[in-house]
Amino acid sequence: MLDFLGNLERTHLCGDLRAASAGQQVVLMGWVNRRRDHGNLIFLDLRDRSGIAQIVLDKELTPEGHLKGEQVRPEYVVAAVGKVRLRDKDAINPKMPTGEIEIEATELRVLNDTRLAPFSPSEEAIQNEEVRLKYRFIDLRRPEMQRNFWLRHEITLAIRESLSRQGFLEIETPILTKSTPEGARDFLVPSRVHAGEFYALPQSPQIFKQILMISGFDRYFQIARCFRDEDLRADRQLEFTQVDLEMSFPRQETVFGVVEQFLAAGFAAAGVTLATPFPRITYDDSMRQFGSDKPDLRLPGLTDVRSAFTDAALETLRIDPALPVVALRIPKVGELSRKEREENHPLFDQKKGAKFIDDFKRLAKSFPEAALKVRELAGAEEADFVIVVAGDPAHPVKASDTKFEGRLSEREINVLSAAGNFRTELAKKYADRHGAFGVTEQAVRDADPKSGKSVDGTSAFNPIWIVDFPMFEYDLASAKWMPAHHPFTAPKEADMANLLTDPASVRANCYDLAMNGLELGSGSIRIHRKDVQQQIFKSLGISDEEARARFGFFLDALEYGTPPHGGIALGLDRIVMLLAGGASLREVIAFPKSAKAIDLMAEAPTSVTEQQLKELHIRVALKS
Repeated sequence: MLDFLGNLERTHLCGDLRAASAGQQVVLMGWVNRRRDHGNLIFLDLRDRSGIAQIVLDKELTPEGHLKGEQVRPEYVVAAVGKVRLRDKDAINPKMPTGEIEIEATELRVLNDTRLAPFSPSEEAIQNEEVRLKYRFIDLRRPEMQRNFWLRHEITLAIRESLSRQGFLEIETPILTKSTPEGARDFLVPSRVHAGEFYALPQSPQIFKQILMISGFDRYFQIARCFRDEDLRADRQLEFTQVDLEMSFPRQETVFGVVEQFLAAGFAAAGVTLATPFPRITYDDSMRQFGSDKPDLRLPGLTDVRSAFTDAALETLRIDPALPVVALRIPKVGELSRKEREENHPLFDQKKGAKFIDDFKRLAKSFPEAALKVRELAGAEEADFVIVVAGDPAHPVKASDTKFEGRLSEREINVLSAAGNFRTELAKKYADRHGAFGVTEQAVRDADPKSGKSVDGTSAFNPIWIVDFPMFEYDLASAKWMPAHHPFTAPKEADMANLLTDPASVRANCYDLAMNGLELGSGSIRIHRKDVQQQIFKSLGISDEEARARFGFFLDALEYGTPPHGGIALGLDRIVMLLAGGASLREVIAFPKSAKAIDLMAEAPTSVTEQQLKELHIRVALKS
């Protein structure tokens, strides 16, 4: 029979008791993590969010409690009343924070029982993620998940306090808003009151935070919920959380200083020191050195090895001499067999018009000097795995591969990004060999909190700013230049004169922050003057009528004394995922969607009644 709580009140959390608590009378409540029956003594490991305490039920001291202890099973909810005592020396558990003490119970109340769960929270790893998501209420009881959300809370609190100290006001912006183009599909919400019209859930608070600057708030931030209807992956969810901020009268340097300060505070809350200021790299240099605009600095970058090959060698190897020839190096992998190398081939994106050479024994037979020179240029040691990536002349040249002076062409970017992606995938695959890549939860815990260095001396977390992105991208289908970001991003002042005459050369006053191969955030200095905005629209071929239809209310606001302003948004989920050592955002979001965009626990999405659709003036037409 189950007990009522009655007037019993919890005095301590299970994980808070220590040797200094010996002699105290306590009331603990939680879930039975494990039960061990030793006849006259029954031991219960009682668990709550703070940890585990051992409860001792002595048949002579509390026969009724002992009887209940015989009946309870893991995940029963119980309350234990008793006195804290020191364990015998030979019974101390050094692996438990509470391992020096136990509670000699005088009373046990069984507050609720449980069905047999598909897995136990005491299990260290549950392989089937769909089962974990369906029974998320059990999965979240696991100590690993409890730690993740404690960590998320501490990081969020530290960021919020840092921004508040820097003079930012936390202001909420609408969830139901107007559909505006921001790079992904909107989630639309039909209006019951206005038939045939829709709200949209915000992809970001972008326009509203700019209006707050026009309104004179000077410094705004928000831990903002955002929504994007896009395909899911490990680092992407339909709904996510941003650290969103905007400020008036900033330079790019001002934004960087604010972000570095609050990120350092957030990481410090997790016991990791971030060195500031963060390094910077231009977009072009990032592509050339890492094959990515979100570079991971934990591994060696790409090396230009074109000089290692003669023109004749390039022709024989069927390498396009007009495109980059780069080497990537994965340390300490060792020599791979032919079969092992072939198993790596699917990791390479050959659709990009690139090819690779990974058999250096074969290369050395025909081109010994080139093979030797490549390894020398790449700085490779004997155990390092080196691959050459180059352009494939057999890949057809498209009209969209137009080369604009001073910019990387699409074909060059394709080769470099193919090399960069291959570098990342191979590094993940062989992380257990070289040890410097892929921060796991254990690696995070083992890192030196003062330096943020992992056990092998490499940095566990490597932030870097990417600057000087192109302002425009050329769209062949429309024969127009399109904004590489959103059309309210300001161009570099030095490039303003080229807006209409040479758009390819114009750089955007925008910036990304990357860490460990993830884009943590993106931002820009905004356009605040009507004449500049009109020039941008004109360079994009956007008419006054089209601009009014798409951005009307914001353009109106822009005419009323808009201050220079700029900002950024960082993915809070990604920050926590990195610090928790998680492989997916699902490890740090309480109730995430599956890879198929389904909430397996709540069974959403689902159909609705005809009456609900009628009230919203909607009829569903399914494809036959």
